[in-house]
Amino acid sequence: MNDHDLAAHIAKIAGELLLKIRAEATSTGISETDLKALGDSRSNDLILAELAKHRPNDAVLSEESKDDLVRLSADRVWIVDPVDGTREYSEGRSDWAVHVALVSSGAPIAASVALPGARLVLNMEPVVERAPATDGSLRLVVSRTRSPALNTYLAETLNMELVAMGSAGAKAMSVLLGVSDVYAHAGGQYEWDSCAPVGVARAAGLHCSRLDGSDLIYNNENPYLPDLLICRPELAGLMLENIAQAPQSLA
Repeated sequence: MNDHDLAAHIAKIAGELLLKIRAEATSTGISETDLKALGDSRSNDLILAELAKHRPNDAVLSEESKDDLVRLSADRVWIVDPVDGTREYSEGRSDWAVHVALVSSGAPIAASVALPGARLVLNMEPVVERAPATDGSLRLVVSRTRSPALNTYLAETLNMELVAMGSAGAKAMSVLLGVSDVYAHAGGQYEWDSCAPVGVARAAGLHCSRLDGSDLIYNNENPYLPDLLICRPELAGLMLENIAQAPQSLA
């Protein structure tokens, strides 16, 4: 299978495994803490096994594995998040995701985001058709537990409606699916939090950048990539202008 099909296959079966683990955990009564650890571990093992089977010569950067810096000299690097949004996963919610992306020259060239709770796998190819714009106030998707102050500033400045949601992947895909219009994150992230969502969103024609408008570069020695803007393309100028005018303390 090609890289796009492989990314989609892995994201799908990892999501199915996670749903099975959660259902079994519900019947056995394990704690949310133990469920988080179990889901992360089992999903990571599955993803690594599938990549070793189908792409044994590619490097991997996973949130749940020790970082092997051999990836810095590799032409192809898979960047994965086995469970994006472990809190939501362990609480029985649907706003969590599995991220699988392949990067070359700093950019995703294949990517899939599974939203297992919604029974969706959204891929870079075939391209997902983004939902049409809606009338009314712009909707800004924010963290349900720790929304950065920048979001409050943008919402007040632009009269935006706040849409609370869990994982980074779920928030990014909410723009694509028409649940929100803008995802602006300033609270700190790593490459595995945004790589697959950016690949899928960018392929669908959404604007994806750092908050200062610069490009998102992946497979850096330090995988910390703290901020992100994903929005409908016609809103990019408005959002970047207002983000640039925000008090420096909010960034």
